[in-house]
Amino acid sequence: MAMKKTASPFKSFILVVLLLILSNGVNAQLQDENKVEEKSASTATFSAGADLVSRYIWRGADYGNSPAVQPSMAFSVAGFKAGFWGSYGLGQYSKQVDDSTLVNMGNYAEFDFFLSYTMKGFTLMAYDYFVPNPLNPNFDNKYYNFKNSTTGHTVEVCLSWAGLEKFPLQLFAGTLVYGADKGKDSTGVYGTSSDNNFSTYFEAAYQFNVKGFGVKPFIGGIPFGSSWYGPSGGIINAGLTVSKSIQISKEYSLPVFSSVITNPQAGSVFLVFGISL
Repeated sequence: MAMKKTASPFKSFILVVLLLILSNGVNAQLQDENKVEEKSASTATFSAGADLVSRYIWRGADYGNSPAVQPSMAFSVAGFKAGFWGSYGLGQYSKQVDDSTLVNMGNYAEFDFFLSYTMKGFTLMAYDYFVPNPLNPNFDNKYYNFKNSTTGHTVEVCLSWAGLEKFPLQLFAGTLVYGADKGKDSTGVYGTSSDNNFSTYFEAAYQFNVKGFGVKPFIGGIPFGSSWYGPSGGIINAGLTVSKSIQISKEYSLPVFSSVITNPQAGSVFLVFGISL
């Protein structure tokens, strides 16, 4: 019996790119129609968009090993912001459980909710990460299970600084405070204890422009081990992002970016391309 042939993740990625670009004319027209409505509510705004990335790399780790679509939407008013963010892999991936076991994880999916408040360049944020499939230590996650010992949610509290106009140094610190971030068990393995690990991540970046291109080198690390980030303290995320807006029409431009990323602790390196809509 012949097996059904499926499209490769790369072909799916290219197809989605073409469809999104072809729809830009419609999107630009809708944006123009919404401008009057947005201006009439100057203290409250809605935003929505999506990124299309060749790989979902977050803090030096690859989530899904395939191209991904990452939609978002948010509501902002008087410094407050609330919104949703998601990532949905276009291809399946596998996870090496031990030396002899390789598990098919299906298509990676993530659904996040966040709340933030920004004042004078500082942003305080609470972020709720939720992964429906068993990528993290809790299996068969249900969204409305918020019990700390079994939930698939992980809550992070973050503080960031956007820098100054003449010195655009960006700083970030975040600690996972609740949910699926567990410490070491009696054998020393992270992620298997019943106690929270309070995994913490720090990052510094510097944003500047060179002949129409946005350039941002960055470096991030952890002070101690974690099942989320790595077995010990050290640098886990370093690299360079270059971005540019390509003018498609008089009313619409298409932001694109490329990042080279390395995780020195894991010995991995990635080259990522993305489009923002």
